[in-house]
Amino acid sequence: MSSPEYWTKPWPSSSADIPPPSESAPAAVAARPTAEQVIAGLRATSEGGPDLVQLLTPEGERVTHPHFDLDIPPEGLRDLYRDMVLVRRADRECNALQRQGQLGIWVPLLGQEAAQIGAGRAMRPADMAFPSYREHGVAWCRGIDPTELLGIFRGTDHGTWDPLEKRFHPYTIVIGNQVLNATGYAMGQRLDGKVGDGQQDDAEATIVFFGDGATSQGDVNEAFVWGAVYDAPVVFFCQNNQWAISEPMERQSRIPLYQRANGFGFPGIRVDGNDVLATLAVTRWALEECRSGNGPILIEAFTYRMDAHTTSDDPTRYRLSDELEAWKLKDPIERVRVHLVRSQFADAEFFAQVDAESDALAERLRAYCVDMPTPPPERIFSQVYAEGSPPLDRQRDEFLTYLSDFDHSGGAH
Repeated sequence: MSSPEYWTKPWPSSSADIPPPSESAPAAVAARPTAEQVIAGLRATSEGGPDLVQLLTPEGERVTHPHFDLDIPPEGLRDLYRDMVLVRRADRECNALQRQGQLGIWVPLLGQEAAQIGAGRAMRPADMAFPSYREHGVAWCRGIDPTELLGIFRGTDHGTWDPLEKRFHPYTIVIGNQVLNATGYAMGQRLDGKVGDGQQDDAEATIVFFGDGATSQGDVNEAFVWGAVYDAPVVFFCQNNQWAISEPMERQSRIPLYQRANGFGFPGIRVDGNDVLATLAVTRWALEECRSGNGPILIEAFTYRMDAHTTSDDPTRYRLSDELEAWKLKDPIERVRVHLVRSQFADAEFFAQVDAESDALAERLRAYCVDMPTPPPERIFSQVYAEGSPPLDRQRDEFLTYLSDFDHSGGAH
């Protein structure tokens, strides 16, 4: 598939072509918008603009796009629906577990299921994913059981999967840091000859996930520079959920985020992040372009964070309920459900089976979390350095001897 023509934007030929600044330019410090202004802005931007790639409307209707299409059988649609339902249920259960004191914190993905499942299912087994801290749906697609995430949010480990086996990097808490790491990894893929015509069996690409708030970080922009200069096979996947904690999108960027790619010399595209079909089609295309040596590519998944930034956040203090209610009408799961029913691709028995499976998953998560073992203390000596050393081994032995004294004294020392 060729690159969409609308990525190519003409640049001003001279300074005379650049319009003068408006006489009514806003002050350096803008006043907080009124409720009416916020709602007006929502109405103007919630559809994502004319360049938005969409294949399934919020009403569950399949539509066409001049540059992207997705030929998917009914079974594939049902699989995507199942993925999103199970991931949402796991997310809701973990959110409840945190409220009940079983986890220290939780980062909800509610509302972003389509963006994550669509991108995750677009990957090949050899592709590498670099998440931030909200990519529970992508982890699911890479074969990571939700129980493996629990230790991260209880503070007992960094995740129990092997990143090289699952092709899924550990979660990154520092905002934007993983984007540089992913770009470096992608540069290594190119140097190792893993990029070519896209048809070779060992062709690889990298995809890195970050939010709209991360685009204001230096690491992300530096990664754009390195990726562009070295033709790194990396897909920059930005989940624009409209809020960087309490900072609305209109205070983060003067232009749509996908258009920033133009300034770095590579294509950017905006997709309906609540449309799992469009996200799957666009991400699949972008990864294939990167495997063929045409990277990097920026994808802006236009979505919405339906819950708090984390369980320590209270979004009612900074956003309106009208905004939340408007986005509920664009729910990523409901539109697929409606499409399945209207197209007679699924019956009541299928939906009942998925609901039963989600209940079982939630029960299993809860049971595991309540009885989750505390990691043995010697892990701090075996999980930091790749190899031991005499000083480290001596410290380990002294520490274990110290701990054994507690056991011999019945807990007193």
